[in-house]
Amino acid sequence: MTAPFAPARWLPGPNAQTVFANLWRPPSGLRPRRERWELPDGDFLDVDRHGDPDGPTAVVLHGLEGSSRAPYVVRMVSALQARGLSAVALNFRGCSGTMNRLPRLYHSGETGDLDLAVRRLAAERPGRPLAVTGFSLGGNVTAKWLGERGAGLPGEVRAGAVISVPFDLSACARTIDGPGFWPFVYRERFLRMLRAKALAKARAFPALLDAAAIPGIHTFADFDEQVTARLHGFTGARDYWARSSSGPFLSGVRVPLLLLSADDDPMVPAASLPRPGRSPHLTVEVTRGGGHVGFVSGAPWGFHFHAERRAADFVAAALAS
Repeated sequence: MTAPFAPARWLPGPNAQTVFANLWRPPSGLRPRRERWELPDGDFLDVDRHGDPDGPTAVVLHGLEGSSRAPYVVRMVSALQARGLSAVALNFRGCSGTMNRLPRLYHSGETGDLDLAVRRLAAERPGRPLAVTGFSLGGNVTAKWLGERGAGLPGEVRAGAVISVPFDLSACARTIDGPGFWPFVYRERFLRMLRAKALAKARAFPALLDAAAIPGIHTFADFDEQVTARLHGFTGARDYWARSSSGPFLSGVRVPLLLLSADDDPMVPAASLPRPGRSPHLTVEVTRGGGHVGFVSGAPWGFHFHAERRAADFVAAALAS
């Protein structure tokens, strides 16, 4: 179905939507409580808590090379709090501003840390309703985890909402590695940060990565082949994409899950989006326009971000019921 969303006319096209939403800085009224959670393998997760720890809570996962302080995460936390929910914003390993300890980092299909975090929250206050939300890569992790666990989720987990998800990582890699100005801009923005992290890992663990080859990586296919696969036990980029894409796992989801995407996403081809009706647990909404984690609507003097509002409404209703 097409969701009731009207792209802001003063942001014509997907790239204007995508760039504006990423650059816009939300108000700084949030006061998160940063915690470091030690993990069984000797590593750690840094998380930001917001709101009443006893109340219904949503976990928020950021996208590729984002963090718990990314503009879209802050907007989501604000939207959740406006609806009476608390939030726990996770930083993937190496994304909190402090490099993690182990050779591994994070990737699109790594669901183990999310599972540990949710089970920790469930054990803290048994019976407290929980939801999980995610953007882009974090949305892929969320959807894949919900599908993997299926009916085996903690009973506290009642719903999820994901935005601009790369359901087919191979198709998305081909898109962002493609020709043209905007694919180059997006590709180099991400790869600049990813190369820096890979070099840090290569210096710390020289047997795992070829430090001399990393500066020459200029496509996601090469990065996933030379870095992601080697650090995380895949045979190569194609193996990583096939095993980490969330699309094949959607049939296993057993709680209400909102899948919100734009039909003009510059990084996620429309042909890779799931179709409505494949599961009674999935609410598939594909907007006409919106870009990638954009979804800006309204006038320049009174605009709002549709995706965060819609996702917060969805999980708030599910947790209330």
